[in-house]
Amino acid sequence: MNKKHALIFVTITVFLDTVGFGIIVPVLPQYLTEVARVSLSEASALSGYLVVSYAVTNFLFSPLLGGLSDSLGRRPILVVSLFFYGISYLLAGFATALWVLFLGRLLTGITSATYATANALIADVSPPDERAQNFGLMGLAFGLGFIFGPALGGIIGAWDIRAPFFCAAALAFTNCAYGFFFLKETLSKENRRPFELRRANPWGAIKQIKQYPLLIGLLCAVFLYYIGHHAYPSNWNFYTIEKFSWSPWDVGLSMAFVGVLSAIVQGGLIRIVIPKWGAVNCVYVGVLSAVVAYTGIAVSNTGAEIYFWIFVSALAGLGGPAITSILSNQVEQNAQGELQGILASIASLATIAGPLIMTQTFTYFTSERAPMYLPGSAFLIAAAITFVALIIFVTQIRKLPEAPEAPQTVAGG
Repeated sequence: MNKKHALIFVTITVFLDTVGFGIIVPVLPQYLTEVARVSLSEASALSGYLVVSYAVTNFLFSPLLGGLSDSLGRRPILVVSLFFYGISYLLAGFATALWVLFLGRLLTGITSATYATANALIADVSPPDERAQNFGLMGLAFGLGFIFGPALGGIIGAWDIRAPFFCAAALAFTNCAYGFFFLKETLSKENRRPFELRRANPWGAIKQIKQYPLLIGLLCAVFLYYIGHHAYPSNWNFYTIEKFSWSPWDVGLSMAFVGVLSAIVQGGLIRIVIPKWGAVNCVYVGVLSAVVAYTGIAVSNTGAEIYFWIFVSALAGLGGPAITSILSNQVEQNAQGELQGILASIASLATIAGPLIMTQTFTYFTSERAPMYLPGSAFLIAAAITFVALIIFVTQIRKLPEAPEAPQTVAGG
């Protein structure tokens, strides 16, 4: 029963966090243009710098918190992180100067161990043959959060541009309270290990993966895959406002549609498809779908076309949980937190590089300096990077000592 409650909590945690993030996305372009007094194109570049400030601190602190979760348990790390997550949104809501925004993003990066620790929690309570499906719960929660978050942000933002930030803070504090009172620890004392600083710094944590040399290539592919994915959070709102003159409500509605499809794929379809196809085939289908969708979005001429490519991109949701499952099944139980910390660090490195690449590309190709006007250029870059990741996935997965599909076949029986 404790395992069921843990999975429910993780799902709710990721859902509320995603609502908190999604709720501010529709208003972010207008918010930055007002606070910083810049154009939409310049606001895109500024948005990239804000994301990088978050990513740098997240990269530095995620392995530390991942290692602490292996030593102290998942519960205290999650609860404390959620509390400071709420504080960071309050800072953004009250901000009247750019430095306050950056301070809030730095604080968010330091304490945003939610996803890495939640993944480790799932690994704690899931047998190997169920991990891919249970990791899919993260995608379900993420998708549901993106149904309600952006739509709610579009509505609230029309009333007050700062209100979404305060709503996000309230959700984080509510989630923190829920975890404090109801979540039980999932990492048993016999599976804990002493905290070692040398293993809990970002470079030290990544070096630990050398004991699994066959995973290095896969992690490089994951890094590229994450970079390509940043075309969405970094550019979607700016791109659709620039090219189609969408309002915050239009942006929120489109992101809600993304959430609906993501919830269908990762909450339902993945539990049917992974046992039948295997994790490896799901990786291939998911990553290839992302390549096709990025290209289609970049060359779309109408909003209706955008919605078609959103539908295609939903299949990319098969890739993430399958990749995480393959990696998770290659390491020991007492190293799951460390692995998730490594993945979080890789995600943070991608979040340093990705937004800079995507926002600077968008800013350049929507400025007068560009040789041509190409607002979809960031999505074309994303398609190329993700295609390279697909090639690496294909070559590296074949080198694994055991077929990752085997556990999923058992689960399907």
